[in-house]
Amino acid sequence: MTLQELQNPPASPLQRLPDPRWEERGVALWIKRDDLLAPALNDPLCGNKWRKLQANLLQAQEEGFEQLLTFGGAFSNHLAAVASAGRHFGFKTIGVVRGEVVENPTLIRAQKNGMNLHFVDRTTYRNKTTTSFLQSLNKQYGPAYLLPEGGTNTAAFTGCANLAREILTQSPAIPTHLAVACGTGGTATGLLRGLAGASTLLGVSVLKGNFMQNTIQSLLTELSPSPTPWEVHENYHHGGYARRSTVLDEFIQSFYQEHEILLEPIYTGKLFFALYDLLEQDYFPKGSKVVAIHTGGLQAYASSL
Repeated sequence: MTLQELQNPPASPLQRLPDPRWEERGVALWIKRDDLLAPALNDPLCGNKWRKLQANLLQAQEEGFEQLLTFGGAFSNHLAAVASAGRHFGFKTIGVVRGEVVENPTLIRAQKNGMNLHFVDRTTYRNKTTTSFLQSLNKQYGPAYLLPEGGTNTAAFTGCANLAREILTQSPAIPTHLAVACGTGGTATGLLRGLAGASTLLGVSVLKGNFMQNTIQSLLTELSPSPTPWEVHENYHHGGYARRSTVLDEFIQSFYQEHEILLEPIYTGKLFFALYDLLEQDYFPKGSKVVAIHTGGLQAYASSL
């Protein structure tokens, strides 16, 4: 695939997920398989990362950059996706990683795809967008197209809005709810723009702390108010970002045994765990049609076994 082909990427499948627990309550669960939207099976450049990077990669090429610079934690799907994008489309890549030097499946995958990992302490990371720090990186690595942490920027919102429109086009009936895991809030914000009031958006925060609702609201305020109803569930983080619990691990294993669809413990496992728990609480009225977005990130699956 070339960069030009990114302008009109293929649609990922939308499939009904047969499950007696949902059917007994008269609720339909669908899964948007953005984990399959990738240059290769289980490639980190898939899901919401593909959607967020699509316009950014084209812009980087138009501005003449040969190198991408971005930021993330040690378990960042975004870092892995940028590294993969660089390999596929001919960019050098630099990843500024928060915290001590570590090895895990995500960072190993990023390095194999050619990313130069630059570890910094947490204090330095908090100041990662200061002019002095960026100038020091430029001096060390050369000019680079700057991608924010998680890939959330105006170009990313456009790609995620297109994802919402794609789902509405594919759905046999307009979904009552569209559900997505939230890390930086960028995907949810873009989806809200694309839904344009058609469905209720449910965000499931994967981070500890009740701030994701405010984060998305701030992003929406910068753009313009959204007519789409939405809410964020912030009590399904299982200890915080990249943290997990025994019950989450058991759910991921059980889900795969039942549906032969892999989830990972950072984002998608927490999303589907939340949806099944909300179902048990009778959160969804009878007749609801729920679409959950599988955003990929399966390079992290090795750490969930």
